[in-house]
Amino acid sequence: MYLKLSVFTFFALLLSPILFAQDLLLTGVHVVSVETGQLLENRTIHVSNGKIKAIITAGDLPQGSQNITQIDGNGGFVFPGLAEFHAHLPVSTDGSTQLQEESMWLYLANGVVRIRSMLGHSSHLELRERINSGKLIGPRIVISGPSFSATTVTDPQQAAERVREQKQAGYDHLKIHPGLTLEEMKAIAQTAKQEQIPFGGHVPLEVGIRNALQSGFKSVEHIDGYMEGLLPASLTIDPTTSGPFNLNLASQVDWSKLPELIQLTLTQGSYLAPTLTLFDRYFGYIPADTFRVAPEMKYLPGPLIQQWVNTKKQLERAGMLDKEKVAPYLAFRRKLFMELHRAGIPMLMASDSPQVFNVPGFSIHHEIALMSEAGMSNLEILKTGSIVPAQYMGTGSSWGQVKEGFDADFVLVENNPLLDLKTLQKPLGVVIRGQWVERKELQIQLDRIEKNHLRN
Repeated sequence: MYLKLSVFTFFALLLSPILFAQDLLLTGVHVVSVETGQLLENRTIHVSNGKIKAIITAGDLPQGSQNITQIDGNGGFVFPGLAEFHAHLPVSTDGSTQLQEESMWLYLANGVVRIRSMLGHSSHLELRERINSGKLIGPRIVISGPSFSATTVTDPQQAAERVREQKQAGYDHLKIHPGLTLEEMKAIAQTAKQEQIPFGGHVPLEVGIRNALQSGFKSVEHIDGYMEGLLPASLTIDPTTSGPFNLNLASQVDWSKLPELIQLTLTQGSYLAPTLTLFDRYFGYIPADTFRVAPEMKYLPGPLIQQWVNTKKQLERAGMLDKEKVAPYLAFRRKLFMELHRAGIPMLMASDSPQVFNVPGFSIHHEIALMSEAGMSNLEILKTGSIVPAQYMGTGSSWGQVKEGFDADFVLVENNPLLDLKTLQKPLGVVIRGQWVERKELQIQLDRIEKNHLRN
């Protein structure tokens, strides 16, 4: 039977630490192995103390099962849930945590059970503590500190001190932004290795992709720096004419240089976070007014949406996003993405949300669609949001798969995602830290968030 909870009872349970010890049985489901691409058909998943205790043949219930909450999966498909590995949690500067808490529900309602926030703030550490302690329900969070950029770094010594400060504060990752000098980047990299904290992000132009990889970039966001690394050495980049992310220079790429960059990336063990949807929506030629009315925009504040519209329209008015300019660049990015993927470089599912027209949770499905259009298989796409991020964190033996002993973080959907990626958009239920949240409750939260942001 399905677990039926009133809204009042549901929230009372969410605040209760007893729920962490709750046992449940999800019966009559097919388990998707993102490791092999195979199905374990007609199974029951036993969850206990936030872990997957057992995956057993349907009907072979464990002893004492009559006292365990049972949820009928009705022949649905279970997969490990998704990890959004380039998120931007809202910043709470006035003490309000509303947008942060709403973001947690937007992610869960879209089957996202983990996020890596890539532009940190002290309020994010507080949010993580509330989630980890069970005071608030939400995806598990990995948090980078405030970014290292031309505006925050003054010299190599100060950069090194910021690394130590962020490690001491409890951040999990360092975020690199443009504008750093090569000496500043070297100081950050050396200190990060001493402090054992990973770093990655944008590739500063003065640093370049080769130095960035050799310095120890754990992840390169947006596949940044690779195009610049493929340009002729004699070319001087003029930011005033090269366009956003130097998109006007795509026609000058020398593909013969790519094998060397691929080998360097593989040798250094770096990961890539493509964020295809960021470029499709922010720097693409589809007009801002088209995205303004996308259904999921209703879950964010109107002023934020208007800010995004204004930002993109400014580029449109300047002629930077004309189709004849942008289409070749987007085609280049998709080709580069697939060349790097086919070479075996690990890809992280990442959509850069919330960023221009990318709404938390919903944007992951845009990213999935673009990865599929580029040529990545359904299984490989699922891996980018499960096994690969777990490996990135060095915790591949505890999450990222639906297996005995792993964290009970998984999602129930109607159809087999190996055959139908759109089924990921409507979870029938989510298990997070062993807690079952059914579709009805997810929809209640979406409706509540929508009402919070009704337009006049």
